Amino acid sequence: MKIDQQLQPAALSGKIARLWALSAEKIRSLEKTVTPGEGAPVFTQKGRYTARGWTEWTQGFQVGAAVLQFDATGDSELLALGRQRTLAVMASHVSHVGVHDHGFNNVSTYGNLLRLAHEGRIDASPYERHFYELALKVSGAVQAARWTPVADGRGFIYSFNGPHSLFSDTIRSLRVLALAHRLGHVLMGERDQRISLLGRLCDHAAVTAQFNVYYGRGRDAYDVRGRVVHESIFNTNDGQYRCPSTQQGYSPFSTWTRGLAWIILGYAEQLELFEQLTDGELERFGGKLALVRTMEEAARATSDFYLDDATAADGIPYWDTGAPHLERLGDWRGRPADPFNDHEPVDSSAAAIAAQGLLRLGRYLATRDPAACKRYLQAGLTVASALFDEPYLSTRPEHQGLILHSIYHRPNGWDAVPEGKRIPSGESSMWGDYHARELALYLQRLAGAGPYLQFFGGV
Repeated sequence: MKIDQQLQPAALSGKIARLWALSAEKIRSLEKTVTPGEGAPVFTQKGRYTARGWTEWTQGFQVGAAVLQFDATGDSELLALGRQRTLAVMASHVSHVGVHDHGFNNVSTYGNLLRLAHEGRIDASPYERHFYELALKVSGAVQAARWTPVADGRGFIYSFNGPHSLFSDTIRSLRVLALAHRLGHVLMGERDQRISLLGRLCDHAAVTAQFNVYYGRGRDAYDVRGRVVHESIFNTNDGQYRCPSTQQGYSPFSTWTRGLAWIILGYAEQLELFEQLTDGELERFGGKLALVRTMEEAARATSDFYLDDATAADGIPYWDTGAPHLERLGDWRGRPADPFNDHEPVDSSAAAIAAQGLLRLGRYLATRDPAACKRYLQAGLTVASALFDEPYLSTRPEHQGLILHSIYHRPNGWDAVPEGKRIPSGESSMWGDYHARELALYLQRLAGAGPYLQFFGGV
């Protein structure tokens, strides 16, 4: 990746303002066409958002987008929409026992609203705050109950595939466990066993770092430092690790770039959280020093892999580092990504997620490793600058997506292919749009427009 070493957050203010102006139009357009009860919008086809009955993991991004829009612009009409939709459609996600997505759905809605209340940005009565807090407490406990023990006594939150399956995506669902814990909640088990949500967060983070991230230590023939596997498979009879796997990537031995992005951002956020925790709180879960060292190593390895191996020169990656036709693009790492090529699609959503992770990791390392701090910060800004402009920023009013050229599930063939083309392009996703908004808000705050943005702000 070719990193712009001079770029500063304030230099992106014009692009960010343009993004928010377009974003408001997209949110209002979607509200006019989405019918309640027909499933959450997932991705666009010919510019219109459609549902996909797999899991309802994107509804929080739809509703949360309106809350972020208010946060960034003060649009009270969209705040009212976000509040109303949270009340009307998000309750089932709080008690959903069948998914690993609580950190997506419920932190994006109840969590954002509670954060705004703590920041004094919205007028929320004590009962409204308690409503958000209760939702997050229950959500954190339900997510933590989705638990598979492993052979050494630790465990992980298993994916919707079943108890054998550890997804890289789930690292970002740890946010809801963190919020519930900081609100004083625990998971109650058999015979009134009090199960620490912080303990489960620590175990999941450590197990994911061990099995889903590679460090170039000869683990297998494809052990490249920073490479990420989408899914790890465990034998549920004895808790032993069995093999790498993937659902949305090309193979278990290549890196699906959105999975890589989830890891980068997930660990960067947890490192920020752990700065607020004491040695005493973490002593019985492995100790703060060891846990932070594990997460920092995972975050730095994956960030380096993203910058050195996984992305094109402008910071926008193709959907998988092992995609079978990448070689037809020649030196694809040495030039900006081409979303209109005829061989392999890019995934702008991975860029939106990874950029925020790079920025957060850079800031975290400011006093620990100034050189790495600058590298990651400037890389995150470079990615954001590319993403917030054409051909990625969606400027046509009739297109409901905000960020173009997102990929959902390439192996399943779910992504729309334009007429006359061979591969998907030109479409958007709920998670790509949401994380672009979150990235824009983060940069806006970083440039001085409000307090530093953290999911646990005020909790």
